[in-house]
Amino acid sequence: MTESTQYDERYLKGIEYFNEFEFFEAHEVWEDLWQDFHGHGRTFYQGLIQVAVCLHHFVNGNIRGARKLYNSSTKYLSEYGALYEGLDLAKFIGELTTCCQEILDSTEEYPQIEINADLIPEIHLS
Repeated sequence: MTESTQYDERYLKGIEYFNEFEFFEAHEVWEDLWQDFHGHGRTFYQGLIQVAVCLHHFVNGNIRGARKLYNSSTKYLSEYGALYEGLDLAKFIGELTTCCQEILDSTEEYPQIEINADLIPEIHLS
């Protein structure tokens, strides 16, 4: 992507909310974009929405929901290669995996795991 790339303002606003740990708000803004978007890239936005909801669940102690959304979100995002819409997906998914590793490794049905805020990924466009 070139420096002249224009991103939808809702994509950028969602990133701003996400980086402020306002995951529900990020999800809402991206969902609005996703509903209007048709064609290649639609599941990219769906993946971002699910990452935001995954982290929202994790922060609120819904570990089963977080695990489920981690799995579906990373499936959607990995379809887009290493870089899409200015986002280094390989790095982002890696950081998300590190953040969620404890919930992915847990074998308990209802684990009590708290998110480590220092491990929550941020989105920075290249």
